[in-house]
Amino acid sequence: MQETSFDFGNIGNGIMILETERLILRPWEEADAEECYKYAKDPRVGPIAGWPVHTDVENSRQIIRDVLIGPETFAIVLKETGMLVGCIGLNFHSDLAEQDDEAELGYWLGVPWWGRGIMPEAGREVLRHAFEDLHLERVWCGYYDGNEKSKRVQEKLGFIYQWTTEDLPVPRMNEIRKGHANLMTKEVWAARYSAM
Repeated sequence: MQETSFDFGNIGNGIMILETERLILRPWEEADAEECYKYAKDPRVGPIAGWPVHTDVENSRQIIRDVLIGPETFAIVLKETGMLVGCIGLNFHSDLAEQDDEAELGYWLGVPWWGRGIMPEAGREVLRHAFEDLHLERVWCGYYDGNEKSKRVQEKLGFIYQWTTEDLPVPRMNEIRKGHANLMTKEVWAARYSAM
């Protein structure tokens, strides 16, 4: 593997940074607004995941401040170039993750990076972090009907289908959709990934 000359050493000021073969998962910064907007303005990214397209760089900056700068939410950055390409994180006390020992996995990826295995790679590391570092027992993940890319990522990660909700409110889009809930338990994760 080629060594990278990009320096990640000072990012995050001691906040958790995760690393995979090709990726750095690091905290979001307001300075990421332009890169965030580049991907989040695309109508193929947010709406299918339940959030509206970003309207301008300042809108992205505000969302970074209000939503993305938080515990266990990571910017996905290519190790070789330092380019930001998406987002992944664990949400606590969400609609799916109600207990203290569980979280919900959420993610999005810029369209130019679809189909390159980036999200499954990032997801594997965040699941490892959830179960090994945070000592969670369950990680939930869901997708709205028709979001085949998200469904496929969850299948690749080994999530197990739990249920479908027919009339699921999507408040940020002011819509009702069909949603599917999947689960990864610590036991299933350990069995799946210890064999790899």
